[in-house]
Amino acid sequence: MNLSKQLINWYTDNKRDLPWRNTTNPYFIWLSEIILQQTQVVQGLPYYTAFTTYYPTVFDLANAEEQDVLKLWQGLGYYSRARNLHASAKYIVNELNGQFPDTFDDILKLKGVGDYTASAIASICFNQITAVVDGNVYRALSRIYGIETAINTGKGFKEFKALAQQLIDVKQPATFNQAIMEFGARLCKPKNPDCNICPFNTVCVALQKGTIGELPVKLKANKVTKKHFNFIVILSKDNKTIIEQRQGSGIWQNLYQFPLIETEKEATHEVIVNEIDNLDILKDATFDVSLYNDKVIVHKLSHQHLNTKFWIVTLDQELSKGVSIKQIKDYPVPILIGNFIEKFNF
Repeated sequence: MNLSKQLINWYTDNKRDLPWRNTTNPYFIWLSEIILQQTQVVQGLPYYTAFTTYYPTVFDLANAEEQDVLKLWQGLGYYSRARNLHASAKYIVNELNGQFPDTFDDILKLKGVGDYTASAIASICFNQITAVVDGNVYRALSRIYGIETAINTGKGFKEFKALAQQLIDVKQPATFNQAIMEFGARLCKPKNPDCNICPFNTVCVALQKGTIGELPVKLKANKVTKKHFNFIVILSKDNKTIIEQRQGSGIWQNLYQFPLIETEKEATHEVIVNEIDNLDILKDATFDVSLYNDKVIVHKLSHQHLNTKFWIVTLDQELSKGVSIKQIKDYPVPILIGNFIEKFNF
């Protein structure tokens, strides 16, 4: 079976017309690959368009303010990607004189770039023979070859990387890499793959054995933790509110949020009123508290579920250190906060 040739033939006939496939500019390819990490094409495409419009060169991105980059990224999730993107742009401009690294090893040195992204950029932009291994590749190869090694293990990565490297077309590494990713995304899908029209349906081990739904094998992830978030939305007499920047290395780093009270279990009105009394920003203030959402909003992240309530605190006085409500939409916020801001219609 000449898998490489068949894949490329299938890709030639079926590939989608996407903007990053019409260029070999490493800056644009890098942008697309970072945006598409953990993100489907249909969701990532508008962000790619926005970033290439606002920041058409790596110099533009490097000179941008982090807050503006995060705001443009808002809604895409996994915000560390945006921070790493910005940091790497500065590194390329300040340390490499604006020249994008042109080898796999040097590309791998960029923050937020792993083996897959470095392989994609190196092959597409610089014709290097280095195979990509992402979720689509794991799925396609595990099914075609009947491989049961868990993909989220070191052994699994080495096995699939070696197989992909063996299969890659040395004369067309970029086309092969894009072909196998497109194949996994559009034909050999996680659920309901189109086996009837698959070019490998006569040799696919998983299809023959009826194990399509069992492959690829992945070890169970860590248990999801459950948290209770209570956001305090302050509305003052002079139309101001309080919004704070998150610090530390946890979720939503450097994004903005309303003051947060985290409780061990779902909070009652009485508990929140008592907690608000202890907030320095409302010390000695007179206020009314009401619950915005009667039903808890469950915001699901990869390893934690945030059971969220928004509490509206009305002040019959001015807020000297507050932010004008009219400016609230200028701040980069998590999608959970962004959705509330849109619905509340300040």
